[in-house]
Amino acid sequence: VQLQASGGGLVEAGDSLRLSCAASRSLFVMMWGWFRQAPGQEREFVAAISWDGRNRYYGDSMKGRFTASTENGKNVVHLQMNSLKPEDTAVYYCAVQTVAVTTISPSGYDYWGQGTLVTVSS
Repeated sequence: VQLQASGGGLVEAGDSLRLSCAASRSLFVMMWGWFRQAPGQEREFVAAISWDGRNRYYGDSMKGRFTASTENGKNVVHLQMNSLKPEDTAVYYCAVQTVAVTTISPSGYDYWGQGTLVTVSS
């Protein structure tokens, strides 16, 4: 299974970006996750959304600015990021969890995308 993340780019502070992640084939998904990693820092939890879109979770600094969503019947997930800040600059990864374990830890996820770079200039 491959996860393909897309939508990253260079934007200015206050701008918006929409990231997308698609699975290469049909698979059972318990939870989709988004994480990010800035240079020299650990991978950080950004957001998670259950397979049916009913349950959503966000990192503290993302609440109110980021929104995760799924597409019904498709193994596709999106992350709408608004009011971007320079500190949001990082490589963003999507991930899939197939067994219900921890939601906010990278260790709970089984498949990972290659990452897409988001750069926010001040």
